[in-house]
Amino acid sequence: MTKHIKIGVSDPVTAAKGFIDAWQLAERGENVETEYKLNFESLETLLKILTPGRWLLLKSLRKSGPMSIRRLANMLERDYKNVHTDVRLLEQVGLIDRTKDKKVEVPWSTIEVKLELAA
Repeated sequence: MTKHIKIGVSDPVTAAKGFIDAWQLAERGENVETEYKLNFESLETLLKILTPGRWLLLKSLRKSGPMSIRRLANMLERDYKNVHTDVRLLEQVGLIDRTKDKKVEVPWSTIEVKLELAA
């Protein structure tokens, strides 16, 4: 199954409105397609979380499949402690999951990042 997440920048009011709209559609019994979104309050925050190193980590983990953090660190030729820190942060924002046997994995087939120039 393909899982797709959209990442972007949105103020809390706009994000809440999208949630309320989807809720109202569901209450009316209308078919609502599940949509996964991860919104940051600013571009600066998004870029602080999705650094080039973390983006590479996500791509590598998705390509290679579930594994331990130690194996991931070895594969990326990075320090274990730094990879562990990155994995924990990416877990907190929902871009990395754990399998039943505690390996880390990227549950998303596609991660779409959309940035708008207009306010």
